[in-house]
Amino acid sequence: MKVFYSRVSTQEQNDERQLQDIKGFDYVFADKCSGSIEFYKRPKGSQIKELIDQKKLTHLEICSIDRIGRNTTDVLRTWQELTEMGIKVVCRNPNLTNFKADGSPDEVSQMIISILSIMASFERNMILDRQKEGIALAKIKGKYRGRKIGTQETKMNFIQKPRNQKILNYLEKEYPYSEISKIIGCSFSTINKVKNIKNELEYEN
Repeated sequence: MKVFYSRVSTQEQNDERQLQDIKGFDYVFADKCSGSIEFYKRPKGSQIKELIDQKKLTHLEICSIDRIGRNTTDVLRTWQELTEMGIKVVCRNPNLTNFKADGSPDEVSQMIISILSIMASFERNMILDRQKEGIALAKIKGKYRGRKIGTQETKMNFIQKPRNQKILNYLEKEYPYSEISKIIGCSFSTINKVKNIKNELEYEN
């Protein structure tokens, strides 16, 4: 089953530009929602997830690579998941696909995806480094005292906790929640919270 997917950020935006040359598709899904929403949590994205779960989807085409995620990390995760399930993904801008016409992996596209993955990792490290430098400078100036009792913990402070950094490390290595829970000794809800806050920080930056 071939599906074409598009998304525009708000109800006011026009998606006609994305919905060009869409003949030959079994379904055409168009979401009108914020790009900050994870792909499978969008109205039409969730319908695509149902087709995937039913093993009906074989081909997904998009106008732009950023249509299938809320940030670089999310896009790469979605792309990798679809590839591992043998679903062909075709992106028109830039011109990328995970599989060639003969079903073999597309090395050029994979190289570009790998570069994007490295850039995403670099961006994450830069964000953490800037935060650490800011805290160190504040401590030198005597302005950093940590969190007072009764105050809310910042997202960055939460994500920088050693245990949460370990959880992030295993998530990036694509360990399942069950394995991470056993290794770290934490609940699924904690793992999910770490994942969500990490995505929020990447989106905000």
